[in-house]
Amino acid sequence: MSLSSAERSLLPMQSPSSFSEASRPFLTWQRILDWAQEHYRCRTFSKDERIPARPGLLYLVQRGAIRMVGTAQVSATASQLTSRRINRTPEEAFLGFVGAGQPFEIVAQSPFTLQAYAHVDQTAVLWMYWHDLDNWPHFRREVMDAFRYQHQRKLLWLSALGQRRTIDRLLGFLTLLIEEYGEPAMSDTDPDVIRGYCLPFPLTHAQIGSAIGSTRVTVTRLMGKLRQRGLILTQGDNLICLPAESINRAN
Repeated sequence: MSLSSAERSLLPMQSPSSFSEASRPFLTWQRILDWAQEHYRCRTFSKDERIPARPGLLYLVQRGAIRMVGTAQVSATASQLTSRRINRTPEEAFLGFVGAGQPFEIVAQSPFTLQAYAHVDQTAVLWMYWHDLDNWPHFRREVMDAFRYQHQRKLLWLSALGQRRTIDRLLGFLTLLIEEYGEPAMSDTDPDVIRGYCLPFPLTHAQIGSAIGSTRVTVTRLMGKLRQRGLILTQGDNLICLPAESINRAN
């Protein structure tokens, strides 16, 4: 799968772990943080801890990263088999990350359920009611711009997941994630040369499989093929990387 230059321009390289003024989309961020602390609207979570989010509230990631997952209580099982499967725990599907400085919300629509988890330790989240944004009109515009950008990303995500071959869905999925969240990985032989761009946090093969409609075993096998072809790299604690030349070609 290949993305056009116009599509890739929607995906600037940035890191959810960075928290500099330049990387944050909200100009009034510090005032929001002060307000959240004053009103006890912020909390820090451990890795894999569920965020007690509910519909109707606006959430902002202060630092770290949020992992969004979804479940669906739907089944195409034949009626005579339904009674045997009614107590089956629905599988979670990985829906993407929300990085530092970005908003998210939880949508409730039966039979679908969305949940948010802290993907890294010390992930901090603050929350507010939507009408609280009336206090900061400019901030409201920036929040809506951020949601619009997320919508554009999801359209690209759907285009990647629409590929017929699983290996193409896998590479497209990794490309979108790393183009958005990747951090430079320097060469072992020359510290001034960028070897590639890596996700700053691990992602299991089971989580990848749930995102692209495949299994952990298949993802492991296809990841090996992509490594053999030089299309992906691994670094450190099995962090997934794209070679620098693939990013340079995209830009």
